[in-house]
Amino acid sequence: MPLPRTGSIVVLTGAGISAESGLATFRGAGGLWEGHRAEEVATPEAFARDPALVHRFYNMRRRQLADPAIQPNAAHRALARLARAWRGGCLLVTQNVDDLHERAGSHDVVHLHGELRRVRCTACSEERLWLRDLEAKTPCPACGTFGGLRPAIVWFGEMPLHMERITAALQSCALFLAIGTSGLVYPAAGFVALVRDRGRAHTIELNLEPSAVRSDFAEARHGPAGTTVPALVDELLAL
Repeated sequence: MPLPRTGSIVVLTGAGISAESGLATFRGAGGLWEGHRAEEVATPEAFARDPALVHRFYNMRRRQLADPAIQPNAAHRALARLARAWRGGCLLVTQNVDDLHERAGSHDVVHLHGELRRVRCTACSEERLWLRDLEAKTPCPACGTFGGLRPAIVWFGEMPLHMERITAALQSCALFLAIGTSGLVYPAAGFVALVRDRGRAHTIELNLEPSAVRSDFAEARHGPAGTTVPALVDELLAL
């Protein structure tokens, strides 16, 4: 199927695009962080059991994101250019909790799993930008409750965000791109099947290597996102 000349585009990005900017995954041997499984630092139960440990994990990630060396790469910038120039509309959905898409110039980014630089109060539900470290007893600026602030991140066992909007976009798009994703994390891994089953849209995987759902895509372009994404954007905008 050729690249569409018109119609909307949905782009899904995963950890692979941020990895090319130098963001570490904080996972070591066996998928552990400092000897802890993900369930020990990324679930509501973990936060209730040991909030200091959870905050330490996310404080480290927040500090890394603030490192001046961590900057958007060519793939982030190309997607921002695509969104500005594509007349049919382009929705950027990311599994990543960093803000590299926004820093590259993308607007209205849909963060499926929340945002690292935001916090939410479990007492009053207030959510706001947060750039510094967070401690177990930090008071909520809105309601004053101590110990209720948590990262505004979707943890294991919680529902991803904005699914209604994303599903509607997938059901009407002319092109679906998945960039830097493993194809292992749902519901994002199932997006391509939803588009494919409609039979009226083109689907392309852009990844270092074939993902777990490669067979669901009509086309695949394997290599670094910083190379493959700008090349594809050039093709689309030349149509």
